[in-house]
Amino acid sequence: MKLDFIISKEEDGSTLAAVVRSHAGDIPWSRARGLCERSKVRVGSEVANDPARRVHRGEKIEIDEHAKTPKLALARLVFEDSQVVVINKPPGVSSVPYEKRETGTAMDLIRDAWRDDGRKGSDTPLHVVHRIDKDTSGLLLFAKTKPAERALQTLFRAHDIERTYLCVVHGKLTDRRIESRLVQDRGDGLRGSSRKLNLGKRAVTHVKTVEELHDATLCEVKLETGKTHQIRIHLSENGHPLVGERVYIRDFVKNEHTPIESPRLLLHAATLGFAHPVSGEVLRFSAPLPDDFERELAKLRRKK
Repeated sequence: MKLDFIISKEEDGSTLAAVVRSHAGDIPWSRARGLCERSKVRVGSEVANDPARRVHRGEKIEIDEHAKTPKLALARLVFEDSQVVVINKPPGVSSVPYEKRETGTAMDLIRDAWRDDGRKGSDTPLHVVHRIDKDTSGLLLFAKTKPAERALQTLFRAHDIERTYLCVVHGKLTDRRIESRLVQDRGDGLRGSSRKLNLGKRAVTHVKTVEELHDATLCEVKLETGKTHQIRIHLSENGHPLVGERVYIRDFVKNEHTPIESPRLLLHAATLGFAHPVSGEVLRFSAPLPDDFERELAKLRRKK
């Protein structure tokens, strides 16, 4: 399937998945969302992989089911040696496969980059040390050997890894330290904080205000611990969900707040520091905000 169309007045404000489904002949919702998530859809000149993105009148949409999934440019390989690989992961890409046949993950894209560079051994094992959410961009670390994997996992367990994130949250947020015990189900099907001190895993998040925006705040977040969705949960439970949040937004909407529209989750893993697993040398890397994040940030600055 290959087609293109312009968003009409009647379609203004619809989700990307909805217009893809409609123009593709009322295909199943799962297929419409899949086309978006697998980078088969463009809005204007850019790949749009968020099915919940709102589209606007006059925008050109292109659907190409056979389009190649964008490969990780070699420039995104921030650092590599015989033991570790550090990459700058784009948003919309899973760190590792979560489903049996999932492709196009960060691990796949690293190997694609190796093959494109003509390297031998492009099937070198990659060992998972930590993960960042699919919708989060930024720095991600893999080990290339089992000893390096064990050494780095020890550093993570001891909280001896430096990790700083930049994010945009709803409302005016002041500096704070957030601590809670996170459980897989807080009672309504969502991960969240438990009110019982003997349940869950301890999670500590440090938040610092960087810039006040229109009905939002740009923040720097440092993780003392690293639990699944920790930043998203802690900020949401404090009444300041991330802009672009699709999951931990329920309470915010329930309290009659209107979420700020964004085609992506405004969360970026900006710095990563650790001791090299073999040499012990302290390595520290930084990744600038990607263009799509900067565009959303500029919109909020203009509205202020």
